Amino acid sequence: MFGALAPGYPPGVTTTPPTQQELFRFLEDRFACAQACTECARVCALRASLVTPDGTAEQERLRRKGIMCAEVCDATCRVLSEENRVDEESILVQLEWCRAICLECAHAFEACGGSEESVAACRACARACSDFMASLG
Repeated sequence: MFGALAPGYPPGVTTTPPTQQELFRFLEDRFACAQACTECARVCALRASLVTPDGTAEQERLRRKGIMCAEVCDATCRVLSEENRVDEESILVQLEWCRAICLECAHAFEACGGSEESVAACRACARACSDFMASLG
């Protein structure tokens, strides 16, 4: 993640400790991603609650997409915010899952003529996940 890779060690193990600037950048990126996840979860939960249960399969699919996106974003935010000992590979898997779900949800909201706010929040979260994955890799 930081510094020069140590030869013969697993990926992520470095020979030099991170600089203060690298550490600040990492924490800022992590916080920005968690913040985007929180906003996306809020918007998707609200959007799902506003879907009129008229019994159509399309409305139910849209509601479920919103709920799923809210749950995945919330879980990703918890992983990024808590002081747990989750390894980098697990964080990357969580971020990729969140990114994929957010893009699916944005597409579903856009296709049904959903609010620009919900589409934008989903896309912003997907972009934040991608950006943070890039900083880890």
